[in-house]
Amino acid sequence: MTVLILTTDEDVTADMVVLRLHEAAVPVVRLDPADLTSGVALSGEYVQGVSRGHLSVNGRLVSMNGLRSVWVRRPGVAAARAAQPSAWLSEESSQALYGMLRGTDARWMNHPDAARQARHKPWQLRLAQRSGLAVPATLITTFPQAAREFAERFPDLVVKPVSGAHPQEPPRAVPTSRVAPDADFAAVAFGPTLLQRRVAKRADIRLTVVGDALFAARKPVHPDAHPDDVDVRFAPSVSPWLAADVPPRVAEAVLTYMKDAELAYGAFDFAEDADGIWWFLECNQSGQFGFVEMDTGQPIAEAIADWLATGTAQGRSYVNGGRSTTR
Repeated sequence: MTVLILTTDEDVTADMVVLRLHEAAVPVVRLDPADLTSGVALSGEYVQGVSRGHLSVNGRLVSMNGLRSVWVRRPGVAAARAAQPSAWLSEESSQALYGMLRGTDARWMNHPDAARQARHKPWQLRLAQRSGLAVPATLITTFPQAAREFAERFPDLVVKPVSGAHPQEPPRAVPTSRVAPDADFAAVAFGPTLLQRRVAKRADIRLTVVGDALFAARKPVHPDAHPDDVDVRFAPSVSPWLAADVPPRVAEAVLTYMKDAELAYGAFDFAEDADGIWWFLECNQSGQFGFVEMDTGQPIAEAIADWLATGTAQGRSYVNGGRSTTR
């Protein structure tokens, strides 16, 4: 049985998992849907109640019925590198590839339907509330007056994109920014705007979830940090990420979130305030983990490989970023 990884050739984070799978002697095939019709071929047959499908990746033939799991990591647009690419060819190729894969019995990390839903930030916020996570007061609006009234109730705000990265090529991250006290919010009328109460944080938290395994990392905020440095991705770095324990109530709420979202993998971002409360910011269903593993030594890649190979990341009993020696 083979593990299929859908991602780009340049994905060094996926390289870490491929290495672990090779070490465990688990067959693995890696392909980028962008290479369809150029280096990657597919075929599916549905005859007399029997379905069979195959993928050819650089000359290697793989049976779709022989797939144990599919990791949808960061795949390119289907057929984007074809000899004559087009929006029509991409749609046809995407429908063919993902349609065939959906018909297999393979496990997904994460299923395309769940992944698509999980990207919607308003949906994330509501699910986080229902799961029992602390969510900062948030408003998403195109009404300038609603934004002004929200700012009166919560004078210290940040603004962030609703959708995430700017859709340019390559995608550009849009930082979370602090809202100026004299903002008039007139521009809110021209596009949905997400305003959120700024958490006066003492640390940033990245919680990576693989199945039921939790890997928390904490980056303390420097006491002299400027309050405008609200986005950890762009703020000056004064400390590496450090392994941290997960508060039991947060762990329970996060696992509820994952179950209800039907996700096998998620990268949660929290802001920890002075009282030790972890405030939910977002959950990226395909978030990076390599930088956390490099700083903390947490075996996240190994946990993903375990899950892809066996359907569980509990083979070595991962707890709070640690690893026991039992299987």
